[in-house]
Amino acid sequence: MFYITKQNSYAMKRINILLFLSFFTIVLLAQEIRPVKNIIVMIPDGTSIGVYSAARWFKQYNNLGEGLHVDPYLSGTVTTFSSNAPIGDSAPTGSAYATGVLQQTGNVAIHPEVSANDMFQVDGSRTWQPAATILEAMKIEEQKAVGLVVTCEFPHATPADFSAHHYKRSNYDALASQMAYQNLDVMFGGGNGILTDDIRQHFNNNGTTLISDDRNALLNYAGDGKVWALFGDKALPYDIDRNPDKVPSIAEMTEKALNILSKKEHGFFLMVEGSQVDWAAHANDAAAIIHEFLAFDEAVAKAIDFARNDGNTAVLILSDHGNSGFSIGASSCPGYDKLSLEQLFGPVSKIQLSANGIESVLTNTKPEEIKAVFKKFTDIDLTDEELQTLLSSKNYKEGDYTKVGTSNNLAHNIVNILNSHNCFGFTTGGHTGEEVLLASYHPQGDLLRGHVTNRDVNQYLQEAAGLKVSLQELSDRIFVKHDQVFNGMNFTIDKKNPDAPQLRVKKGRNTLEIKAFSSVAKLNGKPFELGSVVVYIDKNDTFYLPATLADKL
Repeated sequence: MFYITKQNSYAMKRINILLFLSFFTIVLLAQEIRPVKNIIVMIPDGTSIGVYSAARWFKQYNNLGEGLHVDPYLSGTVTTFSSNAPIGDSAPTGSAYATGVLQQTGNVAIHPEVSANDMFQVDGSRTWQPAATILEAMKIEEQKAVGLVVTCEFPHATPADFSAHHYKRSNYDALASQMAYQNLDVMFGGGNGILTDDIRQHFNNNGTTLISDDRNALLNYAGDGKVWALFGDKALPYDIDRNPDKVPSIAEMTEKALNILSKKEHGFFLMVEGSQVDWAAHANDAAAIIHEFLAFDEAVAKAIDFARNDGNTAVLILSDHGNSGFSIGASSCPGYDKLSLEQLFGPVSKIQLSANGIESVLTNTKPEEIKAVFKKFTDIDLTDEELQTLLSSKNYKEGDYTKVGTSNNLAHNIVNILNSHNCFGFTTGGHTGEEVLLASYHPQGDLLRGHVTNRDVNQYLQEAAGLKVSLQELSDRIFVKHDQVFNGMNFTIDKKNPDAPQLRVKKGRNTLEIKAFSSVAKLNGKPFELGSVVVYIDKNDTFYLPATLADKL
């Protein structure tokens, strides 16, 4: 007699899941995807389906037009997950889109460790090997221009997913350096305070124009070289808080990126992220969520207009995961089916700043003036009890954006007051596991349709790009362990600078020096470009680099 143990039952479930997802992949691959010259991927980070609904109603209530720019192109849904968890973190979920490799929380475009909870088979022999991204493949294999447009700091999870590699998303030293040495044609976003002297020197060496906190300089840029435009020390402000005279909108940055990239002879790849829909959802800040998504939707309009006029550009628009369980309707608002458009969207439409924006004002406001100031920006008359709640808050901005909605900081208490005066619901301050909406455009109508998985998205991108070499093949060519590349040679690793170790290889009279997280090496002291970034992983004390480097010696 055969008894199903708990372990056997888990294994059977995993097999069934694999078979189920394989069926969708087979259906997807049965469709011919004709390659295009340009690809645009747009990610409204952390955007659940309720955000689309709220944004549409908000526009209607405020006479901003009916519907969203993305609406005509909605084509399906995406199940997005990590290798060992149904609910994903932005690093592995974005990485799955970029690489086709399922990963764990914190992983940025890298093969994960084997976990006891793996839902899908993980190849332990590849653990820590960087996984080549669609951006890298189109740059290396097809000589296309590449760009990123975001509203977060540039080495944050999603932009890093497409342009860097590490097991730990918070290692900005490793990620920022790689992104600089990817020699991106366009990088617009936040993060002036993250730039290092080495990055600035590399920009000088390779002719990259750096624009810092100058909206007019960005919008008037007329050069044909590589350009980075960064605003703020880290992230850009929420769109609801943004000074439009000083900080560009995501739509303006997208339009400028397309203007620059479209001049490149071989075509381009562009990823645009509405980064802070996610942050506002973590904070349970309904007004900020809606404004962030509507700003992103304006960028969608720019991308779609470009693609339709160009005739050789495909566009994918999809979130990387849900966030907060955001809903229109809450338990605090009885009579849900009797609530009018005014009752639902009147209060949120009167809010003029995000909770963080209001916080920054209140921290410089005298206690006796707080009620009047709060009324000015929210149209809410604070009760004495609500005032005391604000006065007793931790009077600082929560450093971790994922905890703004849960810790006793001032912004959190502001959000609670705002939410008590409207009818939006939240189940959590974290990510959620429901499917996300998918929209797509292809000039020949070869759309990604129906329900797909995050790996199917990557497969579609590879086919739309017309890649003749798979991403795994590319990985095995440019991310090879140093002891394999230089087998039989004399090599050492210098860790005097733990943030950027150096590999030294000697053969005869030749000495090769390779710095971690760079794309520039030195042969006998003379620098040369590798064509891809070198990744160092401390967990196995290994450099991952191009196999062809051995030929230099």
